[in-house]
Amino acid sequence: RMLSGYKPKNNVQDSYKILDLEEGCSLDDVRNSYHNLAKKYHPDSSSGVADPKAFIRVEEAYRVVLSDLSAKQKSDPGEEEEDQFKSKSLQHRHYLSFEGVGIGTPSQREKQYMQFRVDRATEQVLEYRQQRLESRYAGSDLSRAKDVRQSKKVKITQAVERLVEDLIQESMAKGDFDNLSGKGKPLQKFSHSPHIDPMTHNLNRILIDNGYQPEWILLQKEIRETIERLRKSIVASRRKLGEPMTPSEQKQWGRVCEQFAEDIRKLNKRVDNFNLVVPILSRQMVHFSPDREILRARKTYEAV
Repeated sequence: RMLSGYKPKNNVQDSYKILDLEEGCSLDDVRNSYHNLAKKYHPDSSSGVADPKAFIRVEEAYRVVLSDLSAKQKSDPGEEEEDQFKSKSLQHRHYLSFEGVGIGTPSQREKQYMQFRVDRATEQVLEYRQQRLESRYAGSDLSRAKDVRQSKKVKITQAVERLVEDLIQESMAKGDFDNLSGKGKPLQKFSHSPHIDPMTHNLNRILIDNGYQPEWILLQKEIRETIERLRKSIVASRRKLGEPMTPSEQKQWGRVCEQFAEDIRKLNKRVDNFNLVVPILSRQMVHFSPDREILRARKTYEAV
């Protein structure tokens, strides 16, 4: 597209010199000279002297020579041969095609050109959206003030929520919620809520009346009771052995610790099952360490 309306700058004599030809040469000579120089200077060739600027000068000279030969041979009977040659002469790969984007082989330049078109289209879409938004909100001071008030309201609400959450966490750390009335007791029958359909309300009431508890609550209760029982059991076993321990009592204490470690391993499997079903992430439990529990039992024994 770029070369279709291009006018060469070289004159006829310079064009013949560039192609290493003399005036009055045949079309075959022009063709052979152009092909040899194109192979030599074309940027896609593997030649060591490839030069895009030199190739453009060769192409311009080639066009000028063709025009000169066609002007001299208009009355020649070989005009048909010249027309046929013209139709086949420009079947080469154009350098600086695809709007001059990139360098390399035609396929590489085509990919670069397609990416260039995508980027340009994206920029145009963004500019269009920006202009549309500017035109929509231009002069609308009332809507801008409304947006500012709404954003301030949201910020204040979020700040209040964070403050309340911080106060709750601080009170929980101090233990203000440890001795609340009704702790550990089942929930009272809740009144009908307009946000719950009557069927769900009745089903929840029936489940509460019959002592229903979710699976994760039962697992949590079972894990706590089991670890307390194991702790009391190992402390009691240590008391029976007395102080100091004889070699036989030390072997017996070793067997007690091995059995205790096995019980802790089984308990940790229950902890894994609990973590899979608990709906609240902060309620998940960590594994119990046998070594820490044994050390804790020793300290308890020594304190007693």
